[in-house]
Amino acid sequence: QVQLVESGGGLVQTGGSLRLSCAASGRTFSSYFMGWFRQAPGKVREFVAAETRDGSPSAANARGGRFTISRDSAKNTVYLQMNSLKPEDTAVYYCAARPQSTGVVNISPAYVYWGRGTQVTVSS
Repeated sequence: QVQLVESGGGLVQTGGSLRLSCAASGRTFSSYFMGWFRQAPGKVREFVAAETRDGSPSAANARGGRFTISRDSAKNTVYLQMNSLKPEDTAVYYCAARPQSTGVVNISPAYVYWGRGTQVTVSS
């Protein structure tokens, strides 16, 4: 079992930045790759960014390179750095863990553990 707790969300103006954190506890954190998803009101959950097998971070192309995922293994924490935020980035952001054997990175069913989410609101 892996427990995930997100933090760092809040209210930010258009063009601003936020760094979300996802603290992991429980079973060996290093056995999992991490990802971030988001869900806006009335919309389906969508992929944001994820760690990949080859070590290069993967982020949805639609984000235009504005979002970056990183990991601090010593702290069992994964981060999502979000820059140049837009009102359409407003959503609840979730971190999730998938087994390292899972090749697919950008769909929800690939992930077995989820946090409860943190709200990000971008004002215009």
